[in-house]
Amino acid sequence: MTNVTIARSTRTSATYAVALLVAATAALTGCGSSDDDSGKSDPLKGDTAKGGTVVVGSNNFPESILLADIYGEALKSKGIKVSYKLNIGSRETTYGLIKNGTITVLPEYNGALLAYLDAKAAPKTVEETSSAITAKLDPKLSLLTPSKAEDKDAIAVNEATAKKYSLTDKSTISDLADVAKDLVIGGSPEFQTRQQGLKGLKSVYGLEFKNFKALDAGGPLTVAALKGNNIQAADIFSTDPGISKNKFVVLQDPKSLFGFENVTPLTYKKGLPAAGVSVLNDVSAKLDTETLVSLNGQVQNESKDPLDVAKAWLSSAGLS
Repeated sequence: MTNVTIARSTRTSATYAVALLVAATAALTGCGSSDDDSGKSDPLKGDTAKGGTVVVGSNNFPESILLADIYGEALKSKGIKVSYKLNIGSRETTYGLIKNGTITVLPEYNGALLAYLDAKAAPKTVEETSSAITAKLDPKLSLLTPSKAEDKDAIAVNEATAKKYSLTDKSTISDLADVAKDLVIGGSPEFQTRQQGLKGLKSVYGLEFKNFKALDAGGPLTVAALKGNNIQAADIFSTDPGISKNKFVVLQDPKSLFGFENVTPLTYKKGLPAAGVSVLNDVSAKLDTETLVSLNGQVQNESKDPLDVAKAWLSSAGLS
């Protein structure tokens, strides 16, 4: 049974949530994958890669899967054997898996990773962010060169809420201080307990919302709930093409709660050859925010397979 292929081909359709359930069930029942050089069927199985295979993993949201395909296919094009463990879960799960060698490469976001490793860190530059991560990182791991592509967590409100409270793209998160008590905010379950989440919104901006609704990590459930006004505010990724499509208003973050969020490969040192490090850094050097927004749009708005999108961009960028 081709659980990874099914997940890829339906992940961008209206049946996204159902597809994830099917894929998760398939993984738990031990179905294999027919992907070329694909990995084990169970992404949570704690076995290290064998036979020199580089295992590329992803968190459980569309952009992470797309980035995993980009980095993985770049490695493949240089003759490195690659398998995939996609759509695993949140950082709380994937960090443990890369630390024990189950995953070799994971597309990360430097600021969010640092917040996970050290909630009190407050770097002022990308370089300080990388240095702070390295100081806290497990010694078996290595953070590679960050790309220019940045995708931050962002607080967005829907069109109706923006009109009701006269909020524009010049407004800040602080402008919710007096009205948050009347709003329901949505996001991933982890958003409720993270500093770069409800904890930080309260401690940094003084916001206490009426309620929190656990949905997905900036994915279709969150977008649909915000669009349908089941929630009035949400944690949305700043590169999400649904922001403009649905006329959501993203609020400015002047106190830098969400910090720097450059796409950066995190690697398990022993599992990645030096040639692989060079390949990943070459990809990051050509990846910028404008490109990432465009690629996300192809996947999420045009329902293209992220693997096909990844391969086409790598070819156009001279990376395959």
